[in-house]
Amino acid sequence: MSNIFDVSSNAVDAFAALDPVAATSLGFAGFDAEWTDLSPAGFAAQRAFWADTLAAAEACETADRRAEVAKRVLIDECTVYLSEIDSENWSADVNNIVSPWQGIRTVFASAPMATVDNWTDLITRLETTDQALATYRAGLEHGQANGRVAAKRQIESAIEQGRAAAGEGSSFDELTKQFTDAVADEPALADLGDRLDAAIAHAKAAYGEMTDWFESTQLPAAPVEDGVGEERYVASARRFLGTEIDPHARYAWGWSEVNRLTDRLTELCAQIDDTKSVDEVMQILYTDPERAAHGVDDFIAVMQARQEQALADLDGSHFEVDERIRAIEVMTAPAGGPTAAYYIGPSEDFSRPGRVWYPVDGRDTFPLFEEITTAYHEGFPGHHLQVGWQTAMGDALSRFHRSLVWYPGSGEGWALYAERLMGELGYFEKVDYEIGLVVSQLFRSCRIVVDIGCHLGLDVPADQTFHPGEVWNYDLAVEFMQSVGHQTQAIAESEVTRYLGWPGQAISYKIGEQAIIDLRDEWEARGGDDLKAFHAELLSIGSVGLDLMRELVLA
Repeated sequence: MSNIFDVSSNAVDAFAALDPVAATSLGFAGFDAEWTDLSPAGFAAQRAFWADTLAAAEACETADRRAEVAKRVLIDECTVYLSEIDSENWSADVNNIVSPWQGIRTVFASAPMATVDNWTDLITRLETTDQALATYRAGLEHGQANGRVAAKRQIESAIEQGRAAAGEGSSFDELTKQFTDAVADEPALADLGDRLDAAIAHAKAAYGEMTDWFESTQLPAAPVEDGVGEERYVASARRFLGTEIDPHARYAWGWSEVNRLTDRLTELCAQIDDTKSVDEVMQILYTDPERAAHGVDDFIAVMQARQEQALADLDGSHFEVDERIRAIEVMTAPAGGPTAAYYIGPSEDFSRPGRVWYPVDGRDTFPLFEEITTAYHEGFPGHHLQVGWQTAMGDALSRFHRSLVWYPGSGEGWALYAERLMGELGYFEKVDYEIGLVVSQLFRSCRIVVDIGCHLGLDVPADQTFHPGEVWNYDLAVEFMQSVGHQTQAIAESEVTRYLGWPGQAISYKIGEQAIIDLRDEWEARGGDDLKAFHAELLSIGSVGLDLMRELVLA
């Protein structure tokens, strides 16, 4: 009889070989010159792998709770991946944030760059970017032949991003600076300079050609309708949350949270100037030079200092932080990617630390009132603590679980809970920063309303002051994210495009946070009086679906 931990470990190795792009992002060595096959044949190979792994997992006997958790997690993931592949969503996988169109380009940001071998692999991958895009195109052609094309808005976003990737100031061009920095430490790299230049030009040209194909072939066939409908939406949300939802009940709850947090924001803004409206106070927070960091270096330094101070203060008092994850780096993100900050966890062997990436987009002034919250969400004690903790669990979790499993419901839910926790602990020492916290919470509540409303084609409730009775659409959603969510027009447009291309993901933050709050309340009601112990129990089960999270914490 097979051991579930052996099956799990073997599955990780096989997965990395089938998905080298994911392997690089996860820090698995040995695949940095290769590409994932995104063609129908590639997905057929992936399906065979997941089916074989599912059969192997189901055949394992379990002797203790640790093994049972490993088995359940692996079976759940196999089932999810098989369902995803069979749905053929991959054949229309184009959106503005997390499709292969971004992944092929941004994988280089995760690649190791210390040695000649590292750079040789990176250059080889650059030189074969056209091959990666060819397999992606084959998958999309399969979808188009079967009547599946991403919505027009997502194709238009892909075209815009493709032009940026192929043009001046491309994220590919940033590799030149990184190479120059690397040569300073390893002079032997200099011999690769000409080859790197040619490889970057090749990759940019490949993106240009694929962008032309999107424009000439996919765009004319793309449907105008953005929403995916209730059935597909609920199935997609289940993948992100690990629990079933009633979208209509969640839509109503989202509105109640929007109204509650709007009232709280009004109270806080009055503490800054009770003669001004919320919008006027928000304008002060965005434009007052005394409330901002100036210059990219200054901003990154402020964010790095916040990470280090929080970790130093809370390690031992509220969390026991493994020594291997006490290092965290704050970085500027490659151009042409997402407009919001994001986190990439440490490599499996911790040779690459966890990193928070901030897109700067040519800015030199950074209002801090909202960035303090983001620092705790993306870094410590948010994503960095949870992802790093899971990676550091070693044999307490299966290798598959700690390396490959991450549900936004528990992951983004934890990060949003971490924001709230830092408020409870007094880390928003200025009313400015507390406003940033409330705006963050309000923003995620608006996401619930917009995401469900747009995909299900719902009406705005008649008792609301914002366009009562009107049916949700893109323009209405952008206006809502601006006027109620207090986002700039550019961010509102980017966010709504994201929701429409990634159904069910945007609600995972707020729903996940509420699940953790409810779980904490239930844990305390059962006699738990040590918050540090609750956090350790929650983090020690790793990222799992919300149903399994509750079951394991209360077991």
